[in-house]
Amino acid sequence: MGNTKTNVGIGFVTGRGSFQKVLKTNIYNWRESGMTGEERARLNLLVVYDLKFKNTKPTDYTNVNKDLADLINNQYFIGSPMIQKEIEYLMQNGVINEKEAKLFFGTGYAAKRNAALYIAMKNKIDYLLFLDDDEYPVAVTKTHSTAIWGGQHILKTHLQHIINADITNGHHCGYISPIPYIEFNDSMPEHVFRTFIEAISNDIINWETIRSVMDNGGVTYADTKVLTSDSAEDVQQINGAKFISGANLCINLTDPTRVNPFYNPPGARGEDTFLSTCLADRKVLRVPCYTFHDGFSTYNHLLDGVLPINLKYIKADSEQITNRFYQACIGWIRYKPLLLYITNQEHYEEKIKVMREQIASSLPSVCTFFKSQDFMNISKEFELYNKNVRKHYQQFIETKHIWRKISEFIANQHSTRMDA
Repeated sequence: MGNTKTNVGIGFVTGRGSFQKVLKTNIYNWRESGMTGEERARLNLLVVYDLKFKNTKPTDYTNVNKDLADLINNQYFIGSPMIQKEIEYLMQNGVINEKEAKLFFGTGYAAKRNAALYIAMKNKIDYLLFLDDDEYPVAVTKTHSTAIWGGQHILKTHLQHIINADITNGHHCGYISPIPYIEFNDSMPEHVFRTFIEAISNDIINWETIRSVMDNGGVTYADTKVLTSDSAEDVQQINGAKFISGANLCINLTDPTRVNPFYNPPGARGEDTFLSTCLADRKVLRVPCYTFHDGFSTYNHLLDGVLPINLKYIKADSEQITNRFYQACIGWIRYKPLLLYITNQEHYEEKIKVMREQIASSLPSVCTFFKSQDFMNISKEFELYNKNVRKHYQQFIETKHIWRKISEFIANQHSTRMDA
């Protein structure tokens, strides 16, 4: 990072009451890795919170223990009132209008991440690391028959590499995939389920990888080669995208012209995937650190130091697991048409036709296996988002245009203050 003082932002987009516990673990992790009280780095905490997600209250996020707060230089708690205040400020200065504000700062994960980007840029933060509130700074591997755990220096690792990149992205282990373990049989043959997954997921999803994770009971274990490495690898472009994840993700803000905003279609996810399509001429590095993704919220006790020897199989034997898989399928199918349109406009219609046939042939078996007719909604959602794909594409382009106006305004404000 050199000898000059660096402004580092750590951003959380959260809506869970367990946030303080996750924050405590991360702050102590930063201290343990020598990142707090650092002469060269100022730590800025940015928390974008959603009170409606789990019916929480502002103090669930803002009441940070004094001992923890003392280890951080600045805190920014970004709720609806603060976002509205910033919108009014931008509108009063003629930067954006009401419609643009709604698109950029409105609802959904992309809007929340954009709010963090904006506040970070406005406060002259150099690098912004996004962490998730269901991911923990530990890695799990498996040798022989037991799980082996190790701490991870997430922040330190990103800061070692981000100076030479536009984006750095770490690895993920744990319960990353929402696809449960399935024992294939006559009612759900493997080829039928494979057809279904390939129809609704993005192009980088590899069936062999999915199958190996399913065989591990839904658990992804950390690669020991990565854990013992100090080197980062270039993320290569595949089918029009340099695929990254939205967390364990650091963005270099030192040159605002190289920063892209987030976007997702209304009601969909995929904000990280759509950012991935904007990175053709950007330096994107995969850095050697892991977070453990607690996708089913069953391992919160990891934060208390309870490290299980065996991780549970995630089977399709409960309403909670089936519903999580269903919600993931809906999220995927809502963003797949736009992803295809951005990356393969020339062959969009024929790709959509193949998807339609794959969904139609596999959905009856999926409904039967999971004992839920709700999965038939996937077909309706697919047709709706296919119908609106050009509208969503225009919003995607417009979001980037809005961000350019906002970032130019911020840069001008900074230079004006320096000249004054």
